[in-house]
Amino acid sequence: MYVCLCQGVTDGQIREAIYEGCCSYRDVREATGVATQCGKCACLAKQVVRDTLGDIQSANAALGYPAGFVPA
Repeated sequence: MYVCLCQGVTDGQIREAIYEGCCSYRDVREATGVATQCGKCACLAKQVVRDTLGDIQSANAALGYPAGFVPA
């Protein structure tokens, strides 16, 4: 789904940016351009970032040992 219509950024692109090494909303914003124009999408973009980072953290906790995360 489109999160940012101004820049044409989807939730999938936000997730992909995180999987490629972005570790914060600020990193995602710089990488994708989300919420850099009108800003109406900022709340939804932040939620997608929080959910994705939470999913990654939960998956690492389920492993029973810390998985290495190397930013791209």
